[in-house]
Amino acid sequence: MTAQTYQAERIFDGSAWHEDAALVIEAGRVVDITRAGAGARLAGWIAPGLIDLQVNGGGGVLFNNAPTVEGIDAIAAAHAQFGTTSIMVTLITDGPEVTAQAIAAAKASGVLGLHLEGPHLDPARKGTHDPALIRPMDAGDLAVLCQAAGDLAHLICTVAPESVSPAQVRALAEAGVVISLGHSDCSHATALDYAQAGARMVTHLFNAMSQMQHRAPGLVGAGLNDARLWSGLIADGFHVDDAVMQVALRAQSQIFLVSDAMSTIGSDQREFTLNGRRIFREGGRLTLADGTLAGADIALIDAVRHVHCKLGLPLAQALQLASLNPARVLGLPDRGHLQIGARADFFCLSPDVSALGTWIAGEQVA
Repeated sequence: MTAQTYQAERIFDGSAWHEDAALVIEAGRVVDITRAGAGARLAGWIAPGLIDLQVNGGGGVLFNNAPTVEGIDAIAAAHAQFGTTSIMVTLITDGPEVTAQAIAAAKASGVLGLHLEGPHLDPARKGTHDPALIRPMDAGDLAVLCQAAGDLAHLICTVAPESVSPAQVRALAEAGVVISLGHSDCSHATALDYAQAGARMVTHLFNAMSQMQHRAPGLVGAGLNDARLWSGLIADGFHVDDAVMQVALRAQSQIFLVSDAMSTIGSDQREFTLNGRRIFREGGRLTLADGTLAGADIALIDAVRHVHCKLGLPLAQALQLASLNPARVLGLPDRGHLQIGARADFFCLSPDVSALGTWIAGEQVA
C-alpha cells in the first residue's frame, strides 16, 4: 500500500512538537514523523484527533431521541467537523426500552463505545435528568449491563452509590464496564469505598455532586485526590468557574475534558426536547425552563480553546486533556497521539484553536 504524507508547519505527536515536519501514514497507521519534503501541505498544524467520552448529541440529533445507528452516525459526523475523531455516544437517563435500543445501536455502529449516564443516580443530584426515570439498580439491570459490556468495545456507566451497591460495582467492573461516579451526594469515604470496588471515573467534576469542604471533601475531593479516579471536566465557562478549573488542573493530573454536547452542535437549533421537557439555547448555554444547566453547547475543541486561551494552559497540555488523557482512561494505546504505530486519527488546527479538517484512520472525513 502506498504511503500518504502530510506536511505542516507544526505537528504535535501527543508529547512534543515537530517543526516544519511531515506525518507519514500507511494502512491507516502512523509510520513516521520526519522533516518536511514531499507530500501534501496542509493548512494549520497537525494534532492527534480529539476523544470525547461524553457526547449526548450533535448535528441536530439527540441520542435519547434517536437511539439508532443513523443517529450515532449523524452525531459522530457533526463532531468530526470540529476535530473529534472518537466519541462515546451518551444516553441520558431513560427507560429500559430506550436503553436497550441504545445498546443495540452502539453495538451495530462503528462508534468507540457507549456511555450510559444513569438511570441509577441520586434524585437529590439529578441535574437535568428526569427524576421519574431514576431508580436503583436491580438484578435485571446488572445482567443487562454485564451482557452489554461483552457486546460493546467500550462501556461507561455513570452511577451513584445511593442507587448501586459496591457488590454491583464490583461485578460490573469485572465484566469490563468502566464505572464512573456522578450525580451523587455521597461522602468522601463512600466515594473511596466505591473506588476500591472498581470505580475508575468521576462524571463532570463539580457538577451534580457533593462538593469539597474543609472537613467534608465529598465526591469532588475524591476526584481531585484519589489516584484510582479520572475526572471529566466541562470547560465551557458556565459549568465550572475558571478559577476553580485552574485549581483542579493544578491539583490533579488525571483530568480529561468532555463536551457533554447536546444536539445543538453543528446545527442552528434554538431548542429541543429531552424526556418531554424543552431545553433552550441562549448565549452559549443550554437550560431547562427553570434555568438548570442541561448539557453543554460546545464541541470538544471549544473546551481545548477555553483552557488554552482563557486559563493559560500551554497548547500541548490543553490538547492532551482532550486526546491522550481520555485515551488513557479507556486503555487505548494507539489513540490520543501520533507516534509510530498509532491509528492515524488527526486534525488540522489553526493558531486560534479551530479545526480546519479531520482524518480518521488516514482518511479525510471533514
